[in-house]
Order: sequence, then structure tokens, then C-alpha cells
Amino acid sequence: MSHPDLNLLITLDVLLTECSVARAARRLRLSPSAMSRALARLREATGDPLLVRAGRGLVATPRAIELRERVGQLVQDAKAVLRPVETLDLTRLVQTFTLRNQDGFVENFGPDLVARVGKQAPGVQLRFVPKPDRDSAPLRDGSVDLETGVVGKAMGPEVRAQALFRDRFVGVVRMGHPLCEVAITPADYAAGRHILISRRGLARGPVDDALEPFDLKREIVTVVGGFSEALALARASDLIASVPERYTGNLRDGMFSFPLPVSPPDITISLLWHPRTDLDPAHRWLRECVREVCAGRPPARAVSSSPSLW
Repeated sequence: MSHPDLNLLITLDVLLTECSVARAARRLRLSPSAMSRALARLREATGDPLLVRAGRGLVATPRAIELRERVGQLVQDAKAVLRPVETLDLTRLVQTFTLRNQDGFVENFGPDLVARVGKQAPGVQLRFVPKPDRDSAPLRDGSVDLETGVVGKAMGPEVRAQALFRDRFVGVVRMGHPLCEVAITPADYAAGRHILISRRGLARGPVDDALEPFDLKREIVTVVGGFSEALALARASDLIASVPERYTGNLRDGMFSFPLPVSPPDITISLLWHPRTDLDPAHRWLRECVREVCAGRPPARAVSSSPSLW
């Protein structure tokens, strides 16, 4: 049989258990003649009679005895594949999950997430890796389990996304900076020397768009790829960094933050994953942990798109 009928495995399992065509037929709700035909097909497929006459009954051949345990396990495995997954036992879960995030996530949300996961599932290890771009290939190939960020066009259409929280941009300077002592106007803000954050090395960002209605343009002194770099430069100079407020909370410790005097659009930070893990109980549990740590409220509604800022 070049393309064997895998349904015959169930028939073979019952036949080898019952050693009776009639009883096997009753268990499978088949007629005795249909079961006899199935046995004939099994004999052809295996090249062995499997069950032979012994007095008034049938007995298994050595080949059938050899197959009995293997076939039974195969059938059980197949049934397990085709039934819903059993309730997840977090205390026995041993697994490593890889999370890809831009700088700021681990500093702000990592401690609470590690503590929550460790308390519920001590055998789970979290592996945090940097997010140098918005390519969704790591989610597709399985090298990354979860990712956070702003949904953009570069993300594969199959990737799932669910909103974690909204965030707004704030200005950040070192303590003692001249802007700490004044009510900051759009002109004051634009007159400073600025750091632009762009992983793609762009020459402008949403803050520059927000300055245009005021006929203002800021001086961008340097372009960096991440929040940590921008805040490190601002901490050690008179440069101004403009960063998402909540995402960079702990990174801004010891610095002066102020609401921007212009209104760039808020951003939505989302949780991203591949649909193949949608129903996996362990992945669903971890996604819930991330949502609770980041949002501090019931799971947010799913989103499909958002401005592609970072």
C-alpha cells in the first residue's frame, strides 16, 4: 500500500485487543463482513495474517503480538492530537519563552513579569532579546514567542496583535537644565537642541510634524536608535530627548520630564505573536501575564493597526 489508510490503525488496535472479528465489529459499530474486509486489508498491508484460527477462536501471530503495544500507543497519541489540550499545570511546566522588545520594556515591566511568572510557574525561564527592527520573521520562524511594540506595515499580515496600553510623548532633560525653570512654550521647546530617536535613521519624527502648525522647526543634533541612548545623552548634556512616557518610566529616573507643548499623536503599545500559538495553553497564560503586568487591568481589545513609529 503506497498510501496506507491510517484509519486501519484503529481497526488493527481493536482487533488485536479483542482477538475476535465479531467483538471488534461491535466495538467499532461495523458489520462482521465489513470487519472481515478490513482484516483482509490489514493482512495485505502488513504481509502477515495477524489473527489465525485456533479451535473456535482466533489467536494473534508473533507479528501481531509485536505490533499490539506499538499500535495501541500510536492510536492513543493520535487521539491526543485530535482532542482539546488538557488543563495546563503551571507548577509542572518547564519551558523557555523568548520575548523581543525595545529598550525600556525590561527596565519597566521586567521585574514584575519575572516575579509573576516565577511565582506561578517556577520551571519557566524568560529570555529577553533586543528588538533592532520591526521585521516579523522571528515570530514566523519561532525564534521569538512574544514581542511588544507599535503595529506597523512591516509586520506580517498573519501576526496577531493586542493592545497593552496607550502612551504619549514627553520631553526629558537633565536636572538643572534651563527648561526646568520656565513654563515651556512651543518656541522654547523648538529653540533647544534635540535628540531624534529612529532605528531607521530617519531625519524627522512625529514631534517635527506636530511643530509644523506653529511654523517651528527644531534643531536635531544627533540621531540614535533607542531610548536608553537618547536619555543617556540628555542626562549628560543640555540636549532634549522626547520619549514615550510610560514605556521609559524607570529609564528617566533622576531626570526632569515635562509635557510637550505640542501634540504628536499618542501611540499604542501592543503585544504581538504568531497565530500558531493562539490556542497553546502555555502561550495563552504568558500573554495574560504580560497584559496584566503592562496594563494592570482586564485584557485590552485586539487591534489591527497603529502608526508605525518604532
